[in-house]
Amino acid sequence: MNGTFFYIGLGLGLAAACGLRPFLPLLLAGALGSSDTLGVSFGHGSFHFLQQGWWLLLVALAMALAYGLQLGGGLAPTMDSREPAAAPLAAAVTGLAYGAGGVLFAGTLADHGDAWWPGLVGGLLAAALAGWAAGPVIAGARKRLPDRSAREALTVYLDAVAVLLALGVALLHPLGYVAVAALVWFLVRRRARAGEKYAGLRILRR
Repeated sequence: MNGTFFYIGLGLGLAAACGLRPFLPLLLAGALGSSDTLGVSFGHGSFHFLQQGWWLLLVALAMALAYGLQLGGGLAPTMDSREPAAAPLAAAVTGLAYGAGGVLFAGTLADHGDAWWPGLVGGLLAAALAGWAAGPVIAGARKRLPDRSAREALTVYLDAVAVLLALGVALLHPLGYVAVAALVWFLVRRRARAGEKYAGLRILRR
């Protein structure tokens, strides 16, 4: 699939996947880029490091460290936008997710001869959108689950969703637009439900 429309869809989808969890989408994009498979490539421009072995090794080590801190220290893996005091691990992973989304989108555009900086901005926004959508859901589920192993398994599920989204947009680039639209719809619906719940509580208090 060729054309700016498709590359923007690819960049948006990869960035949104990173917003859910950055590690596996980064590894998948780098592996596909190194073999120039499915239209994913970072060989041209300033973002060729995204497909180099040393970078992929760093990402893999960061993923192992994040899991180790989560399991060993009982740290929360995702940020909840409703709670301003975020756990340090969640804040670090979120920062990595935003940065990863930005550079993957920028690298996708740069490889095909387009200006890279709109991709950096768009990638940051797409990753943030995904984080805003998933963070409170995962945080709420962790609070409701009494068993620790079940709580920690949520991170594995989130990693699986992230890499499946990244693979899906690599196979069909316009899915990136669908993913972003779905995230926007989800956030709007959640805000509407929260407003209805708040209105209902106000009525009950009268």
